[in-house]
This record gives sequence, C-alpha cells and structure tokens, in this order.
Amino acid sequence: MTKYGSFPGARPRRLRTTPAMRRMVAEHRLHPADLILPAFVREGISEPVPISAMPGVVQHTRDTLRKAAVEAVEAGVGGIMLFGVPEDAKKDAAGTVGTDPDGILQVAIRDVRAEVGDDLVIMSDLCLDEYTDHGHCGVLDADGRVDNDATLERYAEMAQVQADAGVHVVGPSGMMDGQVGVIRDALDQIGHEDVSILAYTVKYSSAFFGPFREAVGSSLKGDRKTYQQDPANLRESLRELALDLEEGADMVMVKPALPYLDVLAKIADEVDVPVAAYQISGEYAMVEAAAEKGWIDRDKAILETLTGIKRAGANMILTYWATEAARGL
Repeated sequence: MTKYGSFPGARPRRLRTTPAMRRMVAEHRLHPADLILPAFVREGISEPVPISAMPGVVQHTRDTLRKAAVEAVEAGVGGIMLFGVPEDAKKDAAGTVGTDPDGILQVAIRDVRAEVGDDLVIMSDLCLDEYTDHGHCGVLDADGRVDNDATLERYAEMAQVQADAGVHVVGPSGMMDGQVGVIRDALDQIGHEDVSILAYTVKYSSAFFGPFREAVGSSLKGDRKTYQQDPANLRESLRELALDLEEGADMVMVKPALPYLDVLAKIADEVDVPVAAYQISGEYAMVEAAAEKGWIDRDKAILETLTGIKRAGANMILTYWATEAARGL
C-alpha cells in the first residue's frame, strides 16, 4: 500500500507476470490448422527457382511441390493454395492453358491430391492472369479493357477442370462481377457440388503485390484498378461481401491482410461463414528484408503479424510462412 491508500485498485499487470500466465489468459490463439500455404509450381524446370524478392520462397517443380505438401501435412498446416506458372510460349490472349486439363495447375492439383489425399485442403487459384500474354485477370475486348462477362465464361471452364483434377476448394481471385454465382453453377452442373468456393471478396489494388508478379512470371501490362478495389473504400467491400454470399460463397477472403485489418474486422463481424486473410508477398518481403538488415527480430515479427491477423477476425490465414510457423506452434 502506498501513502495514497490502495490505489491503484485494478492491476492488469497481475495477468502478465509470467509466460505461463500470459499464455493462460491469451484472448486469441494461433493453431497450425489456421494456416494455408500458397505455393507456386512452374512448368518446364528441373530444380526449384528462388524468388528473389521473397527469400525462402521458390517456384516449385512438380516433385518439390509434392514434398512441400507432405511437409505441410506433417506440420499440421490446414491447406495449400496452388498457383500455376506456365511456360511463356503457352500464354495467349484467352489464357488457354488455364483451362487445359493437362495445364500445369491441373497437373499440380492431381499430383498433390495423389500425394496427400484429404489430409490437406487443396485449394487452387482460379484466375487467368498467370496464363494470359497480357497479364490481366480476364479476356480483353476490342478496346483492350477486361470484358467481365466473357471472362466469367472462362472462369466457369477453369472451375470445372480444376474440380475434375481433384481440388477441394477453388479460389476465384479476379474480382469479376458475378464470378461466384457463375462458378457455383458451373461446378454443380457437372456434379461437383462438394467443391467449395473461397471467394476473394475483398481484393484491393495494392502496391504490396509487387513480389508476387515475379512469383507467377506475370506478363501484366498496365494495372488492375478497373476490377480490384480502391484502397480508400470500405463500404464497397461490404457490398462485395453481400453479393458473394448471395451467390453462394462458402468462405470469404480479405487481401492483403495487414494494411486492411480494419476491413477484415468489419467483414468478420458481418458474416457467419469462415473468413480468410491473405498475408501477401509484399508483407512477407518487408519482414524478411528488415530482418536481414538486423532491424527486427524475424521470428517474433512473423508471430506478431499472424496473431494480429487472427485477432482482427481471420479464421484462416494464407501465409508463405505457413509450414515454418506451424512447426513453431
């Protein structure tokens, strides 16, 4: 007791006294099953290709992708999101290789499904940008603009070949109006009612996507501001959310994560379906670069960022640290 009596009467520090105490009263807890590993598989390579802007991340061969999937299972990771990187010569204006049953992504889905079965939730990026020679997420009209409705037809075809290859979840990431409803109908029409849709409900036109362009060998000309969202807007995200849920989304996503934690929290408060957040390439690169400089503690920063995303309301987190973080947890 001080000369001021019993002040302070409330002492929150009592619950911070030891690691065991802090662990017991933690309000949010990360679990390996919360984490989803994004993985790139590249056609025509015999060894993994490092991604210069994302230290520790590679473009996989088919064999190393299978190994990465097994390692994810062993670490307790919940899922894997697959991105295909075709040979440049196979890209065209319509992204034909994206709907080829023998295209690199479909082959990779079959490989991973054969390797780990149902022990890992296998997800696939459903978008045309990796496969088009112009790098946009859809087909272009005569004026060079992305044609929304023509693109939806391509997405329907992509959903069907990915489902036939054995994917558990498709992730339409192109931000076309009506994409979830069209994909749901396309899947149901060929008997794939059990394939889920993780809707990229909120995907902002972000500067933090930069390193991803290298990861997928992007051929992008121009920008994606006419279909990805303006970083200034929040109400627009809630409108997108309502539309995706009405069209049949099983899960919804906010991308990027850290610059949009307020949006993530708002989305999580609004829904009764699982919510994902994607900790994207630029977020990963910032931590790795600062850690390499010795400016931050890498391992603590990774855990802190993931905890922040979980605290904001994410049930699932796509992160390039998924397997590493899961082992630590």
